[in-house]
Amino acid sequence: MSLITTLARMEAVREGRAQPLTTVRHRHLSERPLAFVPLTTAGEAGAPLGALVGTDRDAPRLLIVAQPRDRDLRFAFLAELAEEIQPYLDSYADEVELEERKETDPETGKKVPVQVELCADAPQLLVPSAAGVAFVRLLGRSMRFRRTAEQDPETPFPAPARVPLLGRWLTHYGERSRVPGSCLLLSLTELLSRHWATGQSHLEDQHLGSLLAWIDPPEGVPGAEAALRAESERDEHGLLRCPPAGPATDPAFDNQLLAPAMSRYDAARAEASQGVAGAEARLRLAEAELRGLIASQLRPTWDALWHGVDLLRSLPEGARVAERWKRDRWSYTAHRDRVRAGEPPQPKRDDAVTAAQKLAARETAQAQLDAHEALDDPLVMAGRRLAGEAFAGEVIDVEMAWSEARVPRPRPLITVRTEDRPHLAERVKLHRVLADGRAQSGEFVGFARTDVAAGTDGTDGATGTGGADRAAGTDGTTGTGGADGAGGAGDADGPGRALVVRLTGGMGRGKQPEPGSVPEKGDRVCWTLFEHAPRGGPELPDPESTPWTHGGPPDAAAPAHGPEPDPMTEEDYL
Repeated sequence: MSLITTLARMEAVREGRAQPLTTVRHRHLSERPLAFVPLTTAGEAGAPLGALVGTDRDAPRLLIVAQPRDRDLRFAFLAELAEEIQPYLDSYADEVELEERKETDPETGKKVPVQVELCADAPQLLVPSAAGVAFVRLLGRSMRFRRTAEQDPETPFPAPARVPLLGRWLTHYGERSRVPGSCLLLSLTELLSRHWATGQSHLEDQHLGSLLAWIDPPEGVPGAEAALRAESERDEHGLLRCPPAGPATDPAFDNQLLAPAMSRYDAARAEASQGVAGAEARLRLAEAELRGLIASQLRPTWDALWHGVDLLRSLPEGARVAERWKRDRWSYTAHRDRVRAGEPPQPKRDDAVTAAQKLAARETAQAQLDAHEALDDPLVMAGRRLAGEAFAGEVIDVEMAWSEARVPRPRPLITVRTEDRPHLAERVKLHRVLADGRAQSGEFVGFARTDVAAGTDGTDGATGTGGADRAAGTDGTTGTGGADGAGGAGDADGPGRALVVRLTGGMGRGKQPEPGSVPEKGDRVCWTLFEHAPRGGPELPDPESTPWTHGGPPDAAAPAHGPEPDPMTEEDYL
């Protein structure tokens, strides 16, 4: 937890209301997302009890499993779920735009430009909490290997064709949700917690009703009191007024209402199977009772989810959110192509190379997300400045200088007065964004005396050769001790410290810097110690090129089928 987040949580406790952590929304919200609120049976995470699903907040579709222990009813629930979600996923597949990409020509081995299809938009799934994301992954794993009658005519319990297809899509969305910054599958509690700081713990933030009580409490009610009501307030029957649907149910609801209703349903179903008169009517009444009970547990969470969406829509979208959403569109398009090409479902376990590639991609995505959020949001950048990962200040002097190469290049020295305390060392790489959006690089040279930099000694301060020498430490005042951040305490730790930065890029290819690429005296600048577009490491080898210990081809000296088993002895038999 960063310092600014800690301060925001303390402020939320004092004010009785959640405090904003951002000034913009750092995640994409679709114009027509699909909300999915699942409910599972207590004690068995893989047994669905019901769900509310749909794109219309006023008309969700209720799906239930009247008896979760009955596999036929559970499979029927999955078939109905596929009928509801799969058309939504397919509705984005055919509207495409052409994008130019460079791909390797198999004949020449050179990169050649080609035009490929990119879906103009992608479907987005919203669930109430992180447990809902885990349930989506669980559903995908349990559905994508189901056999259909077309695949295997002799399978004893064939599934509709949409069931394994939806399992593949849910698996893809579940895997994509692990990529930082991805927005195909979003947990609303994690989304709200990213943009607001409450006065409760992260674990308590997983309760959607409690989280919303802090962000948007009733008039005149402190957030802590409203959150306590949302978590634990019960009616005269001992039932929660705000069921969490987390997706587990409330034990009091299970014992007092759900279990007796299921018993009545089981009895009516047994009578109907025996042909008892009036049993069919009692069965329909019992099922209707279960539908009403399950809907009563799901509807508050459904309404809370859409209320959270409204709060998030009130924030303007960050400038770089569209760039990350485009990667999600590429991901959706690529999986669409794999499905249409008839490729098999995702394996149960990734091979070593695929797992390493996923890990590297997620690490790169996390670094890019952190950089994008700071560049889009001054409040997030303030947190990076407090952490010593960036600094901002006023340019108090600019000195033109050139490199000593055969073809001299401009290397201006910029003196910046700042009150921040970045973690700097000599020749540390620095980065900033120009007015036209391009990135500019620089390096830290050293600290300058504030009186010299400001020119209070009657000279031009850090201008000319003397100023460059003072900034570089050749006059013995600051030197490398100040550049290391440990020495030069008189200049580095004063209230008006001045840092000297040498520009090394972003000024064009000419002998003179391009207009606007060098800040002027009096400009406000912000330099970061982190890259704005971090890239991943080197490419990993193909599975065929890896050793047998990592899933590649076995060594020629090793047995073709692994080590021979130990011979059987009398001790192996009891």
